[in-house]
Amino acid sequence: MFADRAKIIIRSGKGGDGHVSFRRELYVPNGGPDGGDGGRGGDVIFEVDEGLNTLNEFRHKRKFSAQNGEEGGKKRCHGKDGKDIVLKVPEGTVIYEAESGKVIADMSGENRRQIILKGGRGGNGNMHYATATMQVPKYAQPGQPAQELEVRLELKVIADVGLVGYPNVGKSTFLSRVTNAQPKIANYHFTTLTPNLGVVDLDGADGFVIADIPGLIEGASEGVGLGHQFLRHIERTRVMIHIVDAASTEGRDPVDDIYKINAELEAYNPEIASRPQVIAANKIDVIYPEGEDPVQRLRDEFEPKGIKVFPISAVTGKGVKELLYDVKALLDQTEKEPIIFEQEFFPEDVLIGENLPYTVEVEEDSHTFIVEGPKIEKMLGYTNLDSEKGFAFFQRFLKDGGILEDLEKAGIQEGDTVRMYGFEFDYYK
Repeated sequence: MFADRAKIIIRSGKGGDGHVSFRRELYVPNGGPDGGDGGRGGDVIFEVDEGLNTLNEFRHKRKFSAQNGEEGGKKRCHGKDGKDIVLKVPEGTVIYEAESGKVIADMSGENRRQIILKGGRGGNGNMHYATATMQVPKYAQPGQPAQELEVRLELKVIADVGLVGYPNVGKSTFLSRVTNAQPKIANYHFTTLTPNLGVVDLDGADGFVIADIPGLIEGASEGVGLGHQFLRHIERTRVMIHIVDAASTEGRDPVDDIYKINAELEAYNPEIASRPQVIAANKIDVIYPEGEDPVQRLRDEFEPKGIKVFPISAVTGKGVKELLYDVKALLDQTEKEPIIFEQEFFPEDVLIGENLPYTVEVEEDSHTFIVEGPKIEKMLGYTNLDSEKGFAFFQRFLKDGGILEDLEKAGIQEGDTVRMYGFEFDYYK
């Protein structure tokens, strides 16, 4: 089964916590803090693998996690960094944030490797927090939390030219004649299920890549049948060849087919519908002379609109060379830059704020609570608690930092005392 999309959950590694410890050596009874820093969490990295052409790797496994960083140790020992996780994808894979549908990365062009989620920073050990007023800090910084994200992967094939048309009009036969591709060809009404790619080599001109986009049906832009799965593969193509059954071997009207397919392209993405296109009126080898000439009818209908019509036979090769050289000329007139989807979603913007440590201790009388931490000490140093505004600001800081919540968990009651670096407050809700 060809897999060209997948939904997975990725998670970076948590940063290792800083360590709390003190030197305990002979002749150094009251040694200073020597807790080491935590290790960095592993990143989640996506990388293009030239050997892959589907997203099958992600069909049976949904969660992918990098390794957490290790906690710091005694004697200033640094915790080990977590290992990154590298997810290999085929070229042309676009990574979307699942909920918003915004693009995180397009793994094509020059973008061969990209960090999607960064691992958390390791926390500082307590050796960093010794000050003149706090020589025995009993706290260390926790590591930054891991980041987790649900992403949608979509493979959008990279080709200069897309073949579009109803099932069974001869796209696979045409592709096998003009390129080195070997698609399965048979009279299947349910059409090819895999976008086949091939390289067209032209005498005296540069070649180009052509993709047989699986057959479109009416309603494809609304997801009818396998419509959406197929339409995404024409998003990068610069020119389109509409192949129609000019002989109406299955009773369909070729003019009506072109209008219906163009309507589906317009409904899916108007910008795609406006790209240059040509019509390949296929199966001329089985057109019988009696009645109206279907090729002339196609020309009368579409050439005034600037869309050339080429009568061809994919089976015998008649008319194919003229079509290919005209397509090459159209490609030369269009923008040569590859179509790359720009980043719209930046995971680092949705990141965790600074995660600084503090401790909450309860004295023996169980009515006095001591709160210490470097950010609290710093905040008290520049906040004027005598002013109503300054005190309200400090209260908001305690609430937003989760300190009031931790005091409540420790059992503080109304009227109890909170002590912070020489300041005492009565606690009231």
